[in-house]
Amino acid sequence: MASRTEPKRTNVPGISFVRALDWIEEYRLDKNGLQILLVPDSASPVAGVMVTYHVGSRNEAIGYTGATHLLEHLMFKGSKHFNKKNGGDAFALLERKGARVNATTWNDRTNYYEVLPRALVPTALALEADRMRNAYLRETDRVSEMPVVRNEFEIGENNPAEALDKQLWALAYQAHPYHHSTIGWKSDIERVPIERLQKFYADFYRPDNATVTVAGGFDVKEVLACIKKEFGAHIAPSAPLPELYTTEPRQEGERRVMVRRASDSNLVAIAHKIPGASHGDVPALLLLSLILADGKASRLYRALVDTSQATDVTTICYQLRDPSLLSTLVTLTPGTGHDRVEQTLKAEFARICTEGIAAKEIAKARQSLRAYIASRSDGPYALLSSLNEEIATGDWTRFVTFPEALARVTAREVQAVAKKYLVDDQSTVGHFVGTRL
Repeated sequence: MASRTEPKRTNVPGISFVRALDWIEEYRLDKNGLQILLVPDSASPVAGVMVTYHVGSRNEAIGYTGATHLLEHLMFKGSKHFNKKNGGDAFALLERKGARVNATTWNDRTNYYEVLPRALVPTALALEADRMRNAYLRETDRVSEMPVVRNEFEIGENNPAEALDKQLWALAYQAHPYHHSTIGWKSDIERVPIERLQKFYADFYRPDNATVTVAGGFDVKEVLACIKKEFGAHIAPSAPLPELYTTEPRQEGERRVMVRRASDSNLVAIAHKIPGASHGDVPALLLLSLILADGKASRLYRALVDTSQATDVTTICYQLRDPSLLSTLVTLTPGTGHDRVEQTLKAEFARICTEGIAAKEIAKARQSLRAYIASRSDGPYALLSSLNEEIATGDWTRFVTFPEALARVTAREVQAVAKKYLVDDQSTVGHFVGTRL
């Protein structure tokens, strides 16, 4: 997005300018506390609109796990001013004109977005404002959508990697709601009352718990005026936002889980506890994850795939709002034992702690990250999607500041975080054992 306008304060009565940072302008709607982020690109013929709600599986509990995901489905069933009955099916209207319309759910957030011709931005904003507080949440729609969501659940259960990952998180977290996957537990999907979903919606889907982001081709003053008109129709609820005060107790020893199912697949996973995304160790942890398992020259690829113990290995540094996991997943070759692969993994973790890393390894990891960082601004959707993940952590400015933080990480710091977090007593080990019928 090379033609972006230099950030500046745009005055619209009722909207307060908060700050500007590297092409991104932040405002706040005075009436209800709605956060607004604008990333204008005067030359772009398209724009993206995204509403990020600060609610995800982190805010769910037993009885209504998967609520954010089920609501994601129901909130496409119409709202007070946009519905099939009154001829205002905005989704069909937007899609007929080339818009991309969808939503996603994750641990810390849910988002609803449109990527569309710039002339349709006001329609997208009106649609999102209406379903923020006026979505139809009907029992008939819950009944019809429940089998669709349950089918998604079953697809995940039939994927060995997803099935093992779900059990890994459920064991790693005993108190914190990261224990629950975003899809929810099957019985909750099937039986959650519509009244419980309506209450969850009323509690969390509100302007003071949301961020509206517009990126691409648009006029800043016109968009701010439109946001004021559409979202200003809502007042902030008098009830405070439900607070998540549960923290995960310190783990006091390695935890283990086995999933045994009819399958040709065999997997080993090891997850280690790490801090939340805002912690200063996260840049080094992200580089560590790439050094471990990014490409054929990575530590774990050479130790496992090159020795024919595995066909694939992946390490993910999850960057979440609350303390999270650094998770490694290995797909075993036929005939290779789980214990052997587990020991190889642990030996590589120990080696990086004792021997450190080479300069060429951190240089390669930085090169991979530079390519990823460049791709984040490759069009309105890429920018919205990437910025959305930082909004979810509670600090959108990480989108701007994180690349610099990554560039400052040294090889010694990567070794230090390996020593600090690749600890058996803070790990959860999982085996997926495939059995033939």
